[in-house]
Amino acid sequence: MKKTLFGLVTLLVLLLVVITIRTVRFTPEPVANVSAAAPIGLDSAGAVERFARALTFPTVSPQNPADRDTAAFLAFHAMLEESYPLVHERLERETVNQLSLLYRWQGRNPDLDPILLMGHMDVVPVIPGTEDDWTQPPFGGVVADGFVWGRGAVDDKLTVISILEAIEQLLSDGFTPNRTVYLAFGHDEEVGGREGAGVIADLLAERIDRPFAFVLDEGGAITEGVIRGIQSPIAIVGIAEKGFASLELRIEGAGGHSSTPPPHTTIGILAEAVTRLEQNPFPLRLDGAVEEMLLRLGPHQGLVNRIVMANLWLFRPLVARQMAADPLMASMVRTTTAVTMFNAGVKDNVLPITASAVVNHRILPGETVESVIQRVTEIIDDERISVRPVSTVADPSPVSDPSSPAFQLIERTTRETFPREDLIMTPYLVMGGTDAKYYSGRSPNVFRFLPVMLGEEGMERVHGTDERVELASLMRSVRFFHRLLRNAEGLQGSSGLGD
Repeated sequence: MKKTLFGLVTLLVLLLVVITIRTVRFTPEPVANVSAAAPIGLDSAGAVERFARALTFPTVSPQNPADRDTAAFLAFHAMLEESYPLVHERLERETVNQLSLLYRWQGRNPDLDPILLMGHMDVVPVIPGTEDDWTQPPFGGVVADGFVWGRGAVDDKLTVISILEAIEQLLSDGFTPNRTVYLAFGHDEEVGGREGAGVIADLLAERIDRPFAFVLDEGGAITEGVIRGIQSPIAIVGIAEKGFASLELRIEGAGGHSSTPPPHTTIGILAEAVTRLEQNPFPLRLDGAVEEMLLRLGPHQGLVNRIVMANLWLFRPLVARQMAADPLMASMVRTTTAVTMFNAGVKDNVLPITASAVVNHRILPGETVESVIQRVTEIIDDERISVRPVSTVADPSPVSDPSSPAFQLIERTTRETFPREDLIMTPYLVMGGTDAKYYSGRSPNVFRFLPVMLGEEGMERVHGTDERVELASLMRSVRFFHRLLRNAEGLQGSSGLGD
């Protein structure tokens, strides 16, 4: 008995020693000394004016493509051509699938892998009836109170205009990149991107027989006061994104009069299936991009969190369960299940012949659309109910390496254009979808980031009422892309991955 007790105490002491040592060593990664980027002579007033004008075009992506205002997109194209004469004189531009734009900036060295910068021109609709809730008209492009107001101010005309402003300035400076640079601006990202970014990706796959050195799209930002326990600004760079699958569950029955109902109508059977799905969520998993994020943020938190994050080998299940208790955090550690539509019945005294429901899944990296369909079918376990995708589906993206030279390039550029000593850079998992998903197989370095400052209030405005961006964020975004392309001259090797 004494030997057993002694052994247990010894193991406990050893465990405490290991935990303590790992916690002491769990410190923030050293940050390379960087200086603020030198001024680049931008026409700030002109940039603000051009950006504000860009927000006046209602380039909305409706759910039904037939309702798209094609004229608004074509007018926006014309505005870009007028506003950026050097870009349109010296870069090759083509219209893809009628409304998307693809630019090619020939580099000095054709043996180096090219760079791809992405953005999208379309915006989400303004909810009918909420127009008067806006402080400024949603398509007014108004500059007021230190902001530019309008739909698309952040998502995502900010990216498109920032890239073009930066390249116009670089061309004016006489700069030609070492690597060929492609610009891909899709027209339907807000409804999946298949007809815009998807077609451009297929086109580039036919033309380019080598990987991109890196791909950079929207998807991350600089946040402040959003992560509990950390007051420093945090630049979150997406290194992966979840997959997407909306599945229709459908059942057909005999119908008939409600006066002689069966024990379970089609609605009742389908409701039971939906309940089973909600009661059997996908398993928790804490790894990949989410683990990388926790390991980057952990050293900046309080002692208890540092102990836990430094010892995920021991506390991983506990952390996963704690994250699962919060809806936002839960979406980071499991494939989510959301019942979004239910359709059945035509009259109160008629038994419905058919009933259907749509269940949306955001798929964690490591799983697939196929594995999700298989699990849903097994949980429902009812041959009367069919399961099929009802929209474009996408597997989760691979996880890009946050220690790669390409990620370090983004980090260096961010620190040079947002020179705060307390800035924290971290990778993260994008819960929504971006056009970058179409390039998962075209580069090992696919990232999602734009250095716009967003707090909780700013995040709520994206896709919501009063979308706006600070003038300082607009100019920082322009400087970011200007500096990024200059810094990219230092990427080594044909793939940008180092020699």
